[in-house]
Formats: sequence, structure tokens, C-alpha cells
Amino acid sequence: MPVRSVPGAASVAAPQDGKLFAPAAARNADVLCDLLAGFAPAKGRALEIASGTGQHAVAYAARLPGLHWQPTEVDEARRASIQAYAADSGLTNISPALVLDATAPGWGAAHAGQDLIVLVNLLHLISEGEARILIREAAAALAPGGRFVIYGPFMRGGELTSDGDQRFHATLTAHDPETGYKDDFDTIDWLQGAGLDLLQAVEMPANNLALVSEKPPF
Repeated sequence: MPVRSVPGAASVAAPQDGKLFAPAAARNADVLCDLLAGFAPAKGRALEIASGTGQHAVAYAARLPGLHWQPTEVDEARRASIQAYAADSGLTNISPALVLDATAPGWGAAHAGQDLIVLVNLLHLISEGEARILIREAAAALAPGGRFVIYGPFMRGGELTSDGDQRFHATLTAHDPETGYKDDFDTIDWLQGAGLDLLQAVEMPANNLALVSEKPPF
């Protein structure tokens, strides 16, 4: 995806023992693992888009050992951090992080056959056009019956439903008018337009939302 600068509030990752550490990733790792445990297949291939520091990747791989995890990240420093976390974990079900621009057309075919794709806290940091491409390519990358989990902050029916969301959305759009919160109904339409079936919209802590969709098995 294009390297967009984001306000400091959007992403915090401070060096720590040779790795990058994001407090938000530490806070929501258990919640996300619980979510995935309820919807992920027992085994297969899992692709994480925009893996960030790597904290989530090792948490997922530990909690869901039947899946082989492929982290991806466009930023070189973050790929190094992912590798450091993976090495320290000792887990054998994490592949080396790959460079993946998930907003570029065509990547889905190159990563076909995924049983699970996970996207956390990215849609509000990219444009609507980029979000649509990402969703279409994720749908193309899924195996029949594969599932796509999107987590993050959303507008609900076109409305920002908390003071914190209003402030954060305003900060994002002031910094880059093409970014900002996406609407939940719009995103569901984009998923369905890409041929995916919505399984569930799950209310998450801190006013976040998870949209779980599935590629039809036939």
C-alpha cells in the first residue's frame, strides 16, 4: 500500500529490546485471539495483512497452532520487528514476513488458497478506493470456505458514535482527507460485492467492530 504518513495517535511503536512495541497491540491481542478462535478454521493457511510490529502475529500463532501464519508488512523496520518476535517466540507456524501492498491490484492471485485472512486497524488509515481494492483482492486470495476478518473503528450507519471516534476521525481527515473511518454498511456492501457472505458483525471493546465474512464453499 502507498506509504501514507499518519498522525502520531494512529500508530505508536517504540523500540524495545530490538523489537517494536505498540501499546494498542498489547491491549487488544487477547481480544483478537478470542475473536479468531471463534471463527477461524482449525487448520490451514492464514494471512495477516499489515502485521505491524509482530505482536499480534505471535499471539495468533500461539493461540491457533493448527494454522500456519504468513505475516506481511510494507515497512522494512516492522518486518524486522516481526522476525524478532517470531524468533523469540520459538513458534514454528509463522513464516518469514513478506512485503505485501494490499492496496495494489493483483496480489490476491499471488496469495491464493488462504483459509483465513486477518486485517486489523487499517481501513481507517487508507482511502476508500484502496479499501475496495484490498477487499476485492482478499476475496480473490481466499480458498472456497475461507474467512476474512476485518477489525477496527467504523462509522455506524454513517454516524460517529463516540466522542473519541469523532476526535480521531477528525485528526485523520485533517492530516489526509482521503483517510478516515469507513462506514460499516458501506464496508459490508464492498465485501458482498467482492463475492463474500457476511457471517457476523461483532461488537468489540473500545467501540470497535469486527466484520467476519466467508467465501462461498462452491
